[in-house]
Amino acid sequence: MEKRFLLGFFFFFFFSKIFLFLVLTLPLLAAGASVSKAQAGVAGMDLWCVAKNNAEDTALQTALDWACGPGAADCSPIQQGGPCYDASDIVVMASYAFNDYYLKHGLSTDSCAFDNTAALTSLNPSHDKCKFPSSLSVSNGSFSGSTAAVGMGPSEDISGCTQIALHWFWPLITGHMFVVLSRIILER
Repeated sequence: MEKRFLLGFFFFFFFSKIFLFLVLTLPLLAAGASVSKAQAGVAGMDLWCVAKNNAEDTALQTALDWACGPGAADCSPIQQGGPCYDASDIVVMASYAFNDYYLKHGLSTDSCAFDNTAALTSLNPSHDKCKFPSSLSVSNGSFSGSTAAVGMGPSEDISGCTQIALHWFWPLITGHMFVVLSRIILER
């Protein structure tokens, strides 16, 4: 009986320390992974590079001409007859070109500057048939998925919860299992 008690006590003591260690270190590891992804230019949310609403039309046109010319952005969707063509709205057309350039050139804030006429946003600028690919649809500088818009708006930012849940699920279940088993052993 005393041997069982000591075995149960050791089991409870040892695994409660492991559980405590996991509870204290997993958030730090998850935070470190998030920081390293952010430092590498990979954010856990969709981002788009769009033209600023308050930018001068002449500055936007100059930046648009550069993006579609020397910048090598794919500007076919903003050509006449394309799904994003709107001659009366230079902001939309510049946004498409800026976003394409941003996606192809490293997803960095520098690739979304355009002489201070562009900015990053988490709001999807897609509308009607004009679909803007996001930063999450790109891998290694080339498109890895569909260019269709994903999600329904700002609420899609909570989609990262599944990754957090996966980080916590197994340690939490395992910890509870050890506590239950140790109590069962102690009661015998």
